[in-house]
Amino acid sequence: MTVKSGINPNSWTLDDVPEVRHFTSLEDRLPSRRDRFCWHREGQNFPRTAAELRPLCGDVTLNARNRKALIAQVEHIPNLKSLWDRFEVVAVADPSPSGRRLIEQRHGVSTCASFDELLALRPDAILIAAPDSYHAEFAGRALDAGIHVFCEKPLCFSTADIDGLIAKRDAAKRVLQVGYMKRWDPSYEMLLDEVKGLGGRLRFIAVEVNDPDSWPFSAHQGFQRFSDVPAFLIADNKTRLAAQVARATGVEADDVAIRAYADSLASSMIHDLNVVLGLLAHMGVDDIRPVSGSLFAGGQGTAAVLALNGDQAICQISHVVVPKLADYQERISLFFDDRRFELIFPSPYLNHFPTKLIAYRSEGMHLSTTEHRNGFEEAFVRELIGFWEAIVNGAPVRNTAEHARGDIDLIQRIAKLAFAGRPV
Repeated sequence: MTVKSGINPNSWTLDDVPEVRHFTSLEDRLPSRRDRFCWHREGQNFPRTAAELRPLCGDVTLNARNRKALIAQVEHIPNLKSLWDRFEVVAVADPSPSGRRLIEQRHGVSTCASFDELLALRPDAILIAAPDSYHAEFAGRALDAGIHVFCEKPLCFSTADIDGLIAKRDAAKRVLQVGYMKRWDPSYEMLLDEVKGLGGRLRFIAVEVNDPDSWPFSAHQGFQRFSDVPAFLIADNKTRLAAQVARATGVEADDVAIRAYADSLASSMIHDLNVVLGLLAHMGVDDIRPVSGSLFAGGQGTAAVLALNGDQAICQISHVVVPKLADYQERISLFFDDRRFELIFPSPYLNHFPTKLIAYRSEGMHLSTTEHRNGFEEAFVRELIGFWEAIVNGAPVRNTAEHARGDIDLIQRIAKLAFAGRPV
């Protein structure tokens, strides 16, 4: 059975969002990837056949760093097209006329200009990759219309908004899946098996991410962005973003606060936090308490320390943008009393690059190191197959709204610690 899917990307430039003009000039010149997805708000259309269930996946990418647009162009649209036996892309919604033309020419799919137009097509499913400030509205409206939803992370900026979506999901009896692709990584799945039952022996977790913000890894993929998004939408996104960050953090949402919370914490660090929480759950560790939070580099860097099982162990986690270095490093290290593991992710935009899992063990003086590369399956593709399985066969949803709620709850608590220590 195929699922008709709609994608909703936004073709906004970084210059449209002044508070994030800290990226490299090379990246600023790259076109938005949003044009490959259907917009939820700006309108996405997904063709569907009468005989088949084809969820419309819409990607609404209005977030400040254009990452959602990039994911739509580089991942979601081509991946949905490749899964032709499961999905039929009926339309992509994009407010940019240039973006719509590119989508039609590059992918041969229909487009529309607004989320309202996309909903009017009555797709089976929608993939939301709009700017983050639209996630709660678009997902809620889709669920109210009886449409299955795949929403890019963060699902929302606050637990209160996620609670509202959980209620709508339950009332509609529809699938709501969050786009945390790392939990679909084959090496992550292998690590789950390795750490099962080791919670009582955990000592320390370290997470380090240095991120140039995608430009070295997206230029060769034809990523494009456009300057003809209506000005009122750009202004609306900025207003929404400031209001939602203020509600989530309790502080005035100036440029640094927006950058630190909406970008570094809720859009970037949250990926690794989701991985760590998945591992801890598998280990049986459920006592997780933020004890410190920091922001630095004008909000381009954030860090936190979590206490685990009281004072048994801690997790140190950090994310920093290094905009002029064409290098991406994402390492999660877990230390136990008799072994340690390293999970080393490539840039998300390098498809089919295997994530390395390195295991260290010793017998007396003999130290052994084993490097695992658990195949070349692409996590971005696997999560879409999982979405299809949940819709068509009733398979369990791997990344639920409840998982997203736990992630953003910790992000909100970390942010409050960070902003409390911020110089006035």
